[in-house]
Amino acid sequence: MTYQEILEQARPRLGAYCKGCVECNGKACRNQMPGPGAKGVGDTAIRNYEKWKAIRVEMDTLTENSPVDTSCTLFGRQFRYPFFAGPVGAVQLHYGDAYTDESYNDALVPGCAAAGIAAFTGDGTNPEVMRAATQAIAAAGGVGVPTVKPWNAQTVAEKMELVKASGAFAVAMDIDAAGLPFLKNMTPPAGSKSVEELRKIIAVAGLPFIVKGVMTVRGALKAKEAGAAAIIVSNHGGRVLDSCPATAEVLPEIVAAVGDSMTVLVDGGLRSGTDIFKALALGAHGVVIARPFVTAVYGGGADAVAAYAEKLGAELADTMMMCGAHSLAEITREMVRL
Repeated sequence: MTYQEILEQARPRLGAYCKGCVECNGKACRNQMPGPGAKGVGDTAIRNYEKWKAIRVEMDTLTENSPVDTSCTLFGRQFRYPFFAGPVGAVQLHYGDAYTDESYNDALVPGCAAAGIAAFTGDGTNPEVMRAATQAIAAAGGVGVPTVKPWNAQTVAEKMELVKASGAFAVAMDIDAAGLPFLKNMTPPAGSKSVEELRKIIAVAGLPFIVKGVMTVRGALKAKEAGAAAIIVSNHGGRVLDSCPATAEVLPEIVAAVGDSMTVLVDGGLRSGTDIFKALALGAHGVVIARPFVTAVYGGGADAVAAYAEKLGAELADTMMMCGAHSLAEITREMVRL
């Protein structure tokens, strides 16, 4: 199954908002919520995409002609590639009723596992979203990362029980979801967390904890202070606040601050194996990609998910070979031009 075939099969199923673009750049769906778009004019999602494209790679083929190793390790688990599917919840609302959250995760999670990577799964106001996600991860032997919204303490604790029962190897919280409209004015309150509140959540989780939604050095340092094992440099796909910098713009300074003491992942606008290479060259330990994996599920289920992952992996391996890197450790800042 080619990616073009996946797109063609996905478009009739994607509902009214996502257009199934050849390359997801945030333009056709800008300022659409619900849907894959954003609040406001949607300029942050577009900036995410364009800033990765503005970075160029330094080709160097005067190197040893030997195989390329794209494997990585995250929290003691080895993966075939250094990228992961991002968390998406309430898929019927945002992407059309061809899938429920249960059937979506039943395709995404095993499709990723079959390709040698892991899926981050989503959350939503309906408790069934997290229940379906954790059940899919349990069925895959714990190869997945449930991503919990920043609810109030009691709701977080309830969801963490589902996470633990799934056998997941890590858990995440997308702090940047505090800007989503459906979290506003909830009772009890949901949204941003203090360092002390986050420290308590991490203690309850009892698993390697990933804070998604860090866009500043001070935010990274606060996540570290709270006890997080990893962060995802993310502005929620550009969906929650206009006029943010792109993740590519802030990644280097965040890596410089905490990259030697925490795992640093990045998302937002990365759309190819070459983009993944650029992120690794800027110091990220791995990459998270969300929206194109939704298209893959809608275009062919678990098989299409695996096919899309293989496409990204082949692009990454080709870029590594053409730039003289035979392992992820050999990818350096000198291999990209800003």
